[in-house]
Amino acid sequence: MPIDTMSYTDTKSLSQSKQHTTDNMLTTTTTPTSVDDIPNPFGELGSDLTEPELRETAYEIFVGACRSSGGSRPLTYVSTAGRSSERAMTSSPSLQRSMTSTAASKVKKALGLKKKSSVASEVKGRTVGELIRVQMRISEQTDSRVRRALLRIAAGQLGRKIETMVLPLELLQQFKPSDFTNQREFEAWQKRILKVLEAGLLLHPVLPLDKSDPASKQLRQIIDGASGRAIETGKHSEAIQVLRSVVMSLACRSFDGSFSGVCHWADGVPLNLRLYQILLEASFDVNDSTSVIEEVDEVLELLKKTWVILGIDQRLHNLCFLWVLFHRYVTTGEVENDLLFAVDNLFLEVEKDAKTTKDQIYSKIMSSTLSLILGWAEKRLNDYHGNFYRGNIDLMQSVLSIGVLAAKILVEDISHEYRRKKEVDVGRGRVDTYIRSSVRTAFAQEREKLNTSRRLAKHQHNPLPALCVFAQDISDMAFNEKEIYSPVLKNWHPLPTSVAVATMHSCFGVELKQFVSGIRELTPDVVQVLIAADKLEKDLVQMAVEDSVESEDGGKGIIQEMTPYEAESVIADLVKSWIKTRIDRLKEWVDRNLQQEVWNSRANKERFAPSAVEVLRIIDETLEAFFLLPIPMHPILLPHLMTGLDRCLQHYILKAKSGCGSRSTYIPTMPCLTRCMTGSKLGLFKKKDKSRLAQTKKPQVGSTNGDDSLGIPQLCVRINTLQHIRKNLDLLEKRTITHLKNAGSAHLDMIENGSGKNFDLSASACVEGIQELCEATAYKLVFQDLSHVLWDGLYVGEVSLSRIEPFLQELEQNLETISSTVHDRVRTRLITDIMKASFDGFLLVLLAGGPSRAFTIQDCAIIEEDFKFLMDLFWSNGDGLPNDLIDRFSTVVKRVIPLFYTDTERLIDELRGLIVEGHHSSGKSRLPLPQTSGQWGPNEPNTVLRVLCYRDDKMASKFLKKTYNLPKKL
Repeated sequence: MPIDTMSYTDTKSLSQSKQHTTDNMLTTTTTPTSVDDIPNPFGELGSDLTEPELRETAYEIFVGACRSSGGSRPLTYVSTAGRSSERAMTSSPSLQRSMTSTAASKVKKALGLKKKSSVASEVKGRTVGELIRVQMRISEQTDSRVRRALLRIAAGQLGRKIETMVLPLELLQQFKPSDFTNQREFEAWQKRILKVLEAGLLLHPVLPLDKSDPASKQLRQIIDGASGRAIETGKHSEAIQVLRSVVMSLACRSFDGSFSGVCHWADGVPLNLRLYQILLEASFDVNDSTSVIEEVDEVLELLKKTWVILGIDQRLHNLCFLWVLFHRYVTTGEVENDLLFAVDNLFLEVEKDAKTTKDQIYSKIMSSTLSLILGWAEKRLNDYHGNFYRGNIDLMQSVLSIGVLAAKILVEDISHEYRRKKEVDVGRGRVDTYIRSSVRTAFAQEREKLNTSRRLAKHQHNPLPALCVFAQDISDMAFNEKEIYSPVLKNWHPLPTSVAVATMHSCFGVELKQFVSGIRELTPDVVQVLIAADKLEKDLVQMAVEDSVESEDGGKGIIQEMTPYEAESVIADLVKSWIKTRIDRLKEWVDRNLQQEVWNSRANKERFAPSAVEVLRIIDETLEAFFLLPIPMHPILLPHLMTGLDRCLQHYILKAKSGCGSRSTYIPTMPCLTRCMTGSKLGLFKKKDKSRLAQTKKPQVGSTNGDDSLGIPQLCVRINTLQHIRKNLDLLEKRTITHLKNAGSAHLDMIENGSGKNFDLSASACVEGIQELCEATAYKLVFQDLSHVLWDGLYVGEVSLSRIEPFLQELEQNLETISSTVHDRVRTRLITDIMKASFDGFLLVLLAGGPSRAFTIQDCAIIEEDFKFLMDLFWSNGDGLPNDLIDRFSTVVKRVIPLFYTDTERLIDELRGLIVEGHHSSGKSRLPLPQTSGQWGPNEPNTVLRVLCYRDDKMASKFLKKTYNLPKKL
């Protein structure tokens, strides 16, 4: 329904739907915009018609239209007091309508404009026509001259309608220089009239001109000729008659080429719209440029009479009035928000018009007008954080409504033009753009403020890094967004808060990425920034989730847009880098110091390596430094640190035991089997044979001879060192638990119940290392250090003259040294291993001592006695090893010795039986040579065979020669 013809019910409902409360509203402080700064949406006239000239032309059209509507009645006036009686008697002319301010303006009510003092109340008795003259700033002299001319025209052309004449032409014919103050004024007026004819008929005709039309060329010549000399006026003037002929020829053209009775001289775009804009501006109080007069209803009703001349209809009226209200709001400094609310309300009418029209000219005008308004609105909405605040948020509501409606109408117009049927949520799309743009702008401004404050505070102590402050500022911005702006934006967008926080998240992410790329090491400032970023991200994500909980996808789309900062991951990576640096340093330290370690038993009271003390100290300090890092994830990253420390310590342990050999390193290779030369005893062997034996033994005793770091005292220090580390592992774990408690960790149960054991590798390496070192020490002592009295001396030649006493003496001295050196927690193990090595050595002498040894049955008593002496040494009258331990490890020797009591024939039978049983063959076939198993025993064929090999007996020698063809010597 047209805005000026609405019923009271319609205006009431429209007013209620778009009512804005502005009593307590704060206005934006905007610099008034110059008229020249805003382009006219209707287009440029292309002539030099000035604003006063256009205004005077518009007034002439207005008065002429009102006169025409009143028929042939004279243009007389009545007072306010006589208005009722006059209207009762006759149908008075339009201009005679008297004003009243008693009734509220329906137009203002429909537009949501507040009521103000009436202009009519200031000047009583004025008619609406007189009000419009004052509003348009037309002098009484000009008004009187126009009215006189119109009276003359009316008198000469009685009953002729205004649309059938060209008003400027008629006025030109009526006026003479005597009607003006002076000739100069007359010539200026005449030039204006000709410029109007030029604009309406040549520059902007409603119908396009034919280039071959001579009338247009003739009119141009007349106008150009009049620029130097005034045209002679008067009814019978030849110049006027020629001008009339040309003008009427151009004005009365029709679309079908026939001559029309209606004249078209002021209805071409943009001349008609520009003139109508000037007429509509009469709705504003001449004394208050931001106020619409209360008599606007009567004014618009009269202006409607000009539509026939200007080619205006209700649609163009609504569009022009929309632009006039908007233009006045902008050019008066945007201080009267009522005008903007009125524009917002009037947009509803324009929207209806746009849906019902297919007129291309209207669409073009509408598009131009709405594009300008949309551009203005978007300039503010793209930075709504800078233009609106809590105090003027209602204004943002109107600007947003105007922007969205303008965009929607324009998109629908384009879609209609190109016959597109795809529906697009224009409002949501535009608001989405406004949110992202404004947030980015606000973000950039906050960043600039931060940079400025950072420069100012460059030499001041600031407890917080700049990016931490920035993160808090962005968090505050997000909460303000949710509280102030989102309720307004939600009218056009279902997820305004989500879009805003997602944009903030993205912007801050860029800053954070740049910050992270410049990090070279983990510092408290770096951790503070990353923790602040993590908190900001959690706040923003939470707000997005809350905002989108009722959306179709539950907010998944907007959450996916928020690429995680992974601040905790960055912190974790930095901490891991910190850990790696320290672990690498520790490993380098271990390698460097172990190369220099001499394993001196006198280095300290506890007799362990100083490097072990230092490596444990470094580990302890590293743990303490780790828990001093200002990070929230100590329990999560602790296993990573402990794994590195554990491997470093394991590396130390493995290096400490490396090169010390093992059991197999020191046990000599058993010589090839030989048969004993019968009757051979002391002196039987030549010296050269003994020398050759000695030479063959040298490579059999390991490759570590001459290395001072592998002496028995040094090996004991190595054992002590591993025991010291093993003992301190528990202390380190207890300190770690204490650190976790102090940090308030929730992961203590995992560590205390053992599932989070920290030094598994090192603990295991210590146990294995101590075992291997004890065994290596024992076998080195027995088979290398004491080889001269055991392997090279025991039972060589005459058994009774080469007994075990020398070995026992030197072994006892070494045991005393070891007992005073090695840690008491591992002393028993080491001595037990030495006992085991001694028993193995004793057996090896008996069963694999080489051709330098031979035993008779009578020698068995000596062997048995010597072994008892060996066991007694370890028992040490009850002060040594326990009896049950000695018995357990001596069992094999005790079971083998009786074989030396057994006579040769029985031994041969036992050997045959064991071989046959083992190979499931008959006793008549050739007996296979039993392989050395290393597991000595009376029921082991190789053990029985070796007893026969060392039996000083002809039967044994003959059997071995016949059965296996064994030699008598190597």
